[in-house]
Amino acid sequence: MSNRLFQGVIHQMCEAIDRTIGIIDDTGTIISCSDLGKMGEVFSSIPSDIFSEHDAVFAEGYTFKVFGTQLHSEYAVFIEGTDDIAVKYVDICCVALGTIKQFYDEKYDRANFIKNVILDNILPGDIYVKARELRFTNEVSRVVLLIRVADENDVSVFDVIQNLFPDKNKDFIISISDSDIALVKEVKSNIETGDLEKLARSISDSLSSEFYTQPLVGIGTTVTDIKDLARSFKEAQVALEVGKVFDTEKAIVSYDNLGIARLIYQLPTTLCDMFLREVFKRDSIESLDSETLFTIQRFFENNLNVSETSRKLFVHRNTLVYRLEKIKKITGLDLREFDDAIVFKVALMVKKYLDAKPIKF
Repeated sequence: MSNRLFQGVIHQMCEAIDRTIGIIDDTGTIISCSDLGKMGEVFSSIPSDIFSEHDAVFAEGYTFKVFGTQLHSEYAVFIEGTDDIAVKYVDICCVALGTIKQFYDEKYDRANFIKNVILDNILPGDIYVKARELRFTNEVSRVVLLIRVADENDVSVFDVIQNLFPDKNKDFIISISDSDIALVKEVKSNIETGDLEKLARSISDSLSSEFYTQPLVGIGTTVTDIKDLARSFKEAQVALEVGKVFDTEKAIVSYDNLGIARLIYQLPTTLCDMFLREVFKRDSIESLDSETLFTIQRFFENNLNVSETSRKLFVHRNTLVYRLEKIKKITGLDLREFDDAIVFKVALMVKKYLDAKPIKF
């Protein structure tokens, strides 16, 4: 909060109030006062718990009262005197100063500014202007992590994440919805994806131990310009949605590691339907039973190696060859051929994508 703004309000109030009036911070230091000679002085004998009280407090011949909406306020207004008039004056001042402080915080609060940036609620040209007003460092490497909890989270989930990253000048925790919390984290310029996944894992482990639930964490790409934070946030959203479709067992999903799944996710559904019809000209993919699909999955996992796949499936090599021939007869694709295997693999992912009906951003 700007002390100059406080001083301007106090200067106007002193014309209507014929007593010394001022504001102290949480150290007891006078930061604004109608008597300029008292600026910088410290009230040494005021009660230590004054900033946790919301009623008028009397000390050293003055009436004190905190203002603001926080549980532990940062400022208190004081009025000369301890009579009923002083109490009324201090109440009026608290209403006025509290309203001004709220307006100032909403306009200049950094966390609110970052939230508007990642949600695209601020014009690109205004981003840099507002960043200068807040003395916000622009060209610093940052990344957005989106944390999603299974059940609707309460304030305690937000608090746990806030406690993990207490530096409010560098890291920002933003409540996006009932289930999503975004972390805008300042990182080193050369940070690797693996390091970001370790960070995400530590967040996940902390929440799991605290709330006995497994959160999901999507990781966007690292950006160096503040306006690109919106892109990193959307990437984190996409990572969660794509992971929900293609990597259902993963709790940590990085946009950098989505691979071909990211490409499929960006395709129109009409184009995907057309692709499936072209690939499976002879018969529909639904004609393949669960055993056949399981065999195909294991064949891909073992890099199209017939011998290794048959060993893992505990079947004779000739049995596996027979199954592959059966697949070729049904689909026209020989999975032992690399090109056909690629087409079939993509087709399976497209089918999975269409069945999931994911949310687009």
